[in-house]
Amino acid sequence: MRTPLLASALLLAGLATASAQNAGTDSGSAAAPVPGQPATMADNLRPTFVAQTPDDMVASKLIGSSVVNGANETIGQIADFVLDQKGAVKAWIIGVGGFLGIGSKYVAVDPSVLKLNRTDDKTLQARIDTTKDQLRAAPEYVYLGKEPPKGAAPASPAGEPAAKP
Repeated sequence: MRTPLLASALLLAGLATASAQNAGTDSGSAAAPVPGQPATMADNLRPTFVAQTPDDMVASKLIGSSVVNGANETIGQIADFVLDQKGAVKAWIIGVGGFLGIGSKYVAVDPSVLKLNRTDDKTLQARIDTTKDQLRAAPEYVYLGKEPPKGAAPASPAGEPAAKP
């Protein structure tokens, strides 16, 4: 009993909707239906696709790369980098000290002091003119929302020299 009543109600609702649509078009309105058009983008909004070239450096290959000094001593690893609003590197975050990433201290260095180059087709290397002791003595980089280590002075923003006591 329920199924025929439900089917009848749905049929009547469909007929009422169709007659209301027909009544709106029969009233002599000047607006005719417009056929559907596929959505398009203006040429200046289309994404630009880029292919990697042999000279390009990929971030996934930079993170974890060794940082060496002029004496070719490994003094840290690239742990992260900070981008500005335009997408340019604002600071390189270098992990120094610790063992296997445990107990590492992070310091932010200006991008102009870190030179990136290839040692072969697959390996990237970062060079900086400093020592491991100088990096250890540098102010620790603290990510926004993280607590600085106990007893540490607050870190200066990336790219600015640390305040002297």
